[in-house]
Amino acid sequence: MASPIRIISSMATKQVLADLIALYRQVHPDTVIELESVGGVDAAKRVQAGEAFDIVALASNAVDQLVADGKVVAGSTVEVVRSGVALAVRSGAPHPDIDSEAAVKHAVLAARTLGYSTGPSGVQLAKLFERWGIAEQIKDRIVTAPPGVPVGSLVAKGEVELGFQQLSELMSLEGIDVLGPLPADIQIITTFSAGLATASTQPDAVRALLAFLVSPATAPTKQRNGMEAAG
Repeated sequence: MASPIRIISSMATKQVLADLIALYRQVHPDTVIELESVGGVDAAKRVQAGEAFDIVALASNAVDQLVADGKVVAGSTVEVVRSGVALAVRSGAPHPDIDSEAAVKHAVLAARTLGYSTGPSGVQLAKLFERWGIAEQIKDRIVTAPPGVPVGSLVAKGEVELGFQQLSELMSLEGIDVLGPLPADIQIITTFSAGLATASTQPDAVRALLAFLVSPATAPTKQRNGMEAAG
């Protein structure tokens, strides 16, 4: 029996990959696939340290770095999904207006506490606050979610009044109200890619799965998870 295909991913793609794997196994029931989802920074560190995986699925810039470092096979990577940032408050809390850039800025300034992740969307959000000229003003209100901890869980506990994270990570959490996506002119899109790890001993099986992950048949599953096909 073939060895399991081991995938490591960031938390942002945990559910969509789980659903896509289930879809793949409907056609390939004998294929065993093991998915482990952790904070993106931790995932990259584990691959860098030499831990054996078959597929690495992370934000595209992180995958590109692993290609450059010889941990992911050059030319094997595919862009799986694109994911935008949404905002959330605790269930039952007032819903601030987020329909425009000015409205979001006002909501940020009005919030007692703000939360976002350590991932690529959080980095871009910090740059947005700097561009608005409010970074110093709000720095003491910011709660950065530890790697692998959903911002929405902090919102649900009341530790964060206004949370920002990938819609895919917010939409299935209890205890929060998702306000909607950031307006288009300030939306932060993260592309998540997957590639064949150089440590893999079953490249043909991996390439078949990677091809499936970007096939047209996967588009509805991605949409259900608050994401869109990257191709």
